[in-house]
Amino acid sequence: MSKSGKIFTLGNSYRQDDGVGPWVARHLREAGLEVFEVADDLTRLVEGLAGAGEAWLVEAVVSGHPPGTLHVMEVGQEPLPAAFERLSSHTLSLAQALEIARALGVLPRRTLIFGIEGQAFRPGEALSPEVIKTAEQLVQALLKAAAGPGNVFVTNPRQSEV
Repeated sequence: MSKSGKIFTLGNSYRQDDGVGPWVARHLREAGLEVFEVADDLTRLVEGLAGAGEAWLVEAVVSGHPPGTLHVMEVGQEPLPAAFERLSSHTLSLAQALEIARALGVLPRRTLIFGIEGQAFRPGEALSPEVIKTAEQLVQALLKAAAGPGNVFVTNPRQSEV
């Protein structure tokens, strides 16, 4: 990650697997990284992106893949696929927030989305075991990547099981 890089986490700690973003934030902070939690208010994400040369976003997703599946997407020149519009539990979807950032000229040169597939989104704080396993591996990969230059492969830890 570049010196102007920022890490953002999205989600609500009180909606089970939706809390994976705050869970990752807590563990990255314990390791000494600065993390911006935007919770469910993605207007805060748009504000926070200003001045960032690179951004990493961590969020729970639901796409029909097995729980714990890690999705990694780099935001390109085109708007995010329509699926990102309808899968959000936030008032403003991630796709809408990123397009607002693009229109305002604050979308970083490089933006990576790390989506962890959740399975339970009812009231409660417990994450699913599969989500915790993937979140732990993502935290380690992000710590390595943030530590310095070099290539870090972030792969789906459950890919061999699918």
